[in-house]
Amino acid sequence: MPTIASRRRSQPPPPHVVYEAIIDPDRDPTRPWLLLRDDEQRPVVLDAVEPSLVVWSSLWPWRPDARIRFELSGGRGGTSLHWSLFVDDPVPDDEVVVRMRKRINELINANLRFTFGQ
Repeated sequence: MPTIASRRRSQPPPPHVVYEAIIDPDRDPTRPWLLLRDDEQRPVVLDAVEPSLVVWSSLWPWRPDARIRFELSGGRGGTSLHWSLFVDDPVPDDEVVVRMRKRINELINANLRFTFGQ
């Protein structure tokens, strides 16, 4: 599966807290962050190694082969979170890749991050 996008950013809490949020996005109903659009579906956790790895199924019903891999490690009192987006061939065109990348970035590096007060 080719990697079509990836990003690394820090999150304020320690890895086990970020891991729990990614494993169970609804665990704190007062701080929702996985706000899906009409053309998206709730991902399923396909693989997990606490507290360092989570693999999600696709967010997009029109691209069921997509996988999102989250790698978490401690860093500067918080978490270094690296996500990668994988798809089977054929790889989508650049416009679609940008749209998918921006959406994951919005969910993880904006919505999730904001629930931690950043």
